Amino acid sequence: MKKYLALTMAACMALSLAACGSSASSTTSSSAAASTEATSDSAATAEATGSDNITGIAQCCDVGTLDDESFNQGCWEAVKGYGDENGIEYNYYLPSGEDASDEDRETLIRQAVAEGANTIVCVGYLYGPALAWGATEYPDVHFIAVDVNGFDINRENGTIPENVFCVTFKEEEAGYLAGYAAVKDGFTKLGFLGGQAVPAVIRYGYGYVQGADAAAQELGINVQMNYYYGAQFYGDEKITAKMDGWYDGGTEVVFACGGGIWTSAAEAADKHDGKLIGVDVDQNYLGVEGVESGKYKANPFVTSAMKGLGAAVKNGLDTVNAGDWSTIAGTNGNFGLEEGDYVGLPTDEASWNFSTFTMDEYNTVLEKIRNGEIKVDNNSDDATKPTTSSNITVDYQV
Repeated sequence: MKKYLALTMAACMALSLAACGSSASSTTSSSAAASTEATSDSAATAEATGSDNITGIAQCCDVGTLDDESFNQGCWEAVKGYGDENGIEYNYYLPSGEDASDEDRETLIRQAVAEGANTIVCVGYLYGPALAWGATEYPDVHFIAVDVNGFDINRENGTIPENVFCVTFKEEEAGYLAGYAAVKDGFTKLGFLGGQAVPAVIRYGYGYVQGADAAAQELGINVQMNYYYGAQFYGDEKITAKMDGWYDGGTEVVFACGGGIWTSAAEAADKHDGKLIGVDVDQNYLGVEGVESGKYKANPFVTSAMKGLGAAVKNGLDTVNAGDWSTIAGTNGNFGLEEGDYVGLPTDEASWNFSTFTMDEYNTVLEKIRNGEIKVDNNSDDATKPTTSSNITVDYQV
């Protein structure tokens, strides 16, 4: 009988990538025991199809909640969908909070294996040390490590264990498209609100700066940008106050890049009739739901800078289940436009909220990145800012 564990996160900060708690192992175990839910449809699927290579899937999450409308959720939907389609048991495990240690993450991996997983999706670069341990401890387990590279696992030489497949993305390309589109759509006062200065967030932000600069040069205009890391992956009064100050000071659109931190940007945008750019997944529906519920006066989302979390996770699971693990074992798949449509902006009519930026313009710049005509700097060192022209002024705030 396949079971789907839906953990209630009422005690956690809603829609964030940072949760509260005391112990990773105790939080996961007690929550799972209290909220296990069997689904008859999934059970029927399991009996009908079965699986030869994957006997159980686990997702060891980044800090925060599963329903973060972003990173954890994007990966989990792929895991859940794959399990349902193939009749495979699946489960997830959450660290207890931002201060979760390497040992806490090792505990989650240990628990996942003990409860039947032979394929584990580890989400976030903080799993690097735990993966170094887990790959040795469980040589027969397949690890799909999302936003983790070899140097996160092995700081000395970047070697990836043979039972680990690392998945990274070219977030700088998605960020570039978002910044370019915003300026081409008429915005000249932009903001970037990052969660923490971790590699993926930095690449999004620096790509955003480069794209805005490129569009400003094309149009022959000057653009201003506020740039700030909130040092957390959730919204609160402090971040909302910061965003209030930006919008009140003339900022027109903010790229909110860091899990649930978008909630503070959206709250401030609503007060000041400002706009918002989402991240990781198409977050337009959050604005639509906010309007329908009366939370927002208008949908603040202009677009979202997305990366194909679900597609990459599904590809990895397909490879394991097909018995082709050797083709990706010990490698790092770095996914961007050259590899396929792994990054970009949403093009569904319902999510295309630009005023003047056209689909043709979008496709033109996207293809220039894909074919290498536009090269986006993929630097993820916070100490080294992207090179820009005189058409953009970036205020890097601390």
